[in-house]
Amino acid sequence: MAILIDENTKVLVQGITGSFGAKHAQLSLQYGTKLVAGVTPGKGGQKFENTVPIFDTVYQAVNETGATASAIFVPPPFAADAILEAMDAGVELIVCITEGIPVMDMMRVKSALQGSKSRLVGPNCPGLVTPGRGEKSHGGCRIGIAPGYIHKRGNVGVVSRSGTLTYEAVFQLTQMGYGQSTCVGIGGDPINGTSHLDVLKMFNEDPETEAIIMIGEIGGNAEVEAARWAKDHCKKPIAGFIAGATAPPGRRMGHAGAIVGGEEDTAAAKKKILAECGIAVAETPSDMASTLMMRWGK
Repeated sequence: MAILIDENTKVLVQGITGSFGAKHAQLSLQYGTKLVAGVTPGKGGQKFENTVPIFDTVYQAVNETGATASAIFVPPPFAADAILEAMDAGVELIVCITEGIPVMDMMRVKSALQGSKSRLVGPNCPGLVTPGRGEKSHGGCRIGIAPGYIHKRGNVGVVSRSGTLTYEAVFQLTQMGYGQSTCVGIGGDPINGTSHLDVLKMFNEDPETEAIIMIGEIGGNAEVEAARWAKDHCKKPIAGFIAGATAPPGRRMGHAGAIVGGEEDTAAAKKKILAECGIAVAETPSDMASTLMMRWGK
């Protein structure tokens, strides 16, 4: 088991002929992902890497290949429309890597998602990885930009607002011999499609996931919401880390959503609430995996 994606997920890439999309599509193929289609308007009929068919529209790609997940590598001015196109085509999982999408555009997307059968992860996120069970965990599913080689199949679920801290947690777990069920980078924008709480609920219901690392940062109340839910509903051990402890109030740090706007938005407040909810809180990024192991009793 895993959540959202597995080795059988059929993936398409929107923006596959751009330099960034092409590079990461190639890396996903090398990882063993079932990349079945690419989409670039005006380039339908061509092939990527001489094997993956390219279509003019997402609808055509889904209709011809049965793809159920999409990775979006489309420039910010056009990314919201790319998400909406994937939704209209019935794509079940839409993963938007693009950074810098205007907030007004994401408000339009968020409204369209209400009642939709599609799930959006991102934008401004590293994507998802469910490691494979073969050598070097190849044969799994990689959607996005995460370095596949650091992953190892196992029983720890990882959810994070930060891309680089996702990789750090994954690498620590792998080095300690504990692999991951699925790793989900939800992105750091103020308006996104999937929250910490959404992912915690999925990990809680996944029989393969035995423990969880949740990585957050200053800004918003998503981590607090997830922690309070976990206190009453999640019986699996959770370790948390909150980035931005030294950020001055009122100053945005990196991610568009990482700005302190309320009493519960600060790193100190979030860490206190996480601890009160039974989550083991790592003080530094280098302690994330070891903190989980202590909480887990490993």
